[in-house]
Amino acid sequence: MPELPEVEVTRLSFADRIAGAQIRDVQMGKALRWPLGIEPKILIDRRVRGVRRRGKYLLLDLDDGLLLLHLGMSGSVAFDRQLPAPGVHDHFDMQTTHGTLRLNDPRRFGAVVYAASEQDPVAVKLLGRLGVEPLGDGFDLKQFQQGLKLRKGPIKQVLLAGEVVVGVGNIYASEALFLAGIRPTTKANKISGPRAARLHAAVRDVLARAVEKGGSTLRDFSNAQGESGYFQLEAMVYGREGEACRVCSTPIKSIRQGQRSTFFCPICQK
Repeated sequence: MPELPEVEVTRLSFADRIAGAQIRDVQMGKALRWPLGIEPKILIDRRVRGVRRRGKYLLLDLDDGLLLLHLGMSGSVAFDRQLPAPGVHDHFDMQTTHGTLRLNDPRRFGAVVYAASEQDPVAVKLLGRLGVEPLGDGFDLKQFQQGLKLRKGPIKQVLLAGEVVVGVGNIYASEALFLAGIRPTTKANKISGPRAARLHAAVRDVLARAVEKGGSTLRDFSNAQGESGYFQLEAMVYGREGEACRVCSTPIKSIRQGQRSTFFCPICQK
C-alpha cells in the first residue's frame, strides 16, 4: 500500500504542473471504493488551485470545492500532456489544460471523492479522525507522549491507527521502531518519556528520508512521472526476515500484528 512518503512524493511530482489548470473533461472507469459523489461533467471548467496532502489523501483544491484522492492498496497517479488511451485498470481521467491526471488502481480500493469544502460531511468522515502530520510543525513531542500514555495497545498498532500521528504505515512504523530501539509489541502506555522522545524523532527522520529517496517501490509504485522510489534499498528491518541486522548481525525476526507483517531485531529492540 502506498504510505505517506509515497503519497507526498506523488504530490510533489505533479502539484506544480497542474496548479492553475482548467478542467476540460472527466472520465470514470469501473467503480472505485467510494463514488465521486457528483456527476463528472459538473467539474468541467473548474480550476485546480493547488494540491495538498492530508495523511494518505491527496487534496486537489478547486476554485469551487475539492477532490480527495486516495491510492488505496495498489493505486498510482500519472500526470502528463500525452498519456496513452485508458487501460483496463485506469478508473479516473481528468483532462485539463495542463495535461491529464489519471488514477490507475488494479484492486480498486482507491477513490476520488468530491467535497464542497473540508467542512463538508463527506470530507469530515474521511479526514476528521486523522492525527497530527508527522512532518509538520504541529507534531509536538509532549502531545505525542500524552497520546501514547492514553493507549494500551502495542505501539506498532497504535502508530498504524493514525490517531496519535497520521501516515506512519507498515513499512515506516517498523523502521522507526527499530531506529528508536523499541520492540513493536511494547504497550504504548508503557513507553517512557525518553523512549517516546526517541520514537518521535525517529518517525520524523524515517519519513523525511523516505520522501527524499522517492518513497519505497516494493511492487509497482511510481510517482506521477513514472519514477520508482529507492528507500527500500536502505531499510534496516522491513522485508529482511532472517537477514543479519545491520547493527548487531542478529537475524531479523518477523511476526504478524493485525494481519500485517512486522519486522524487528530481537537484540536492538527491547
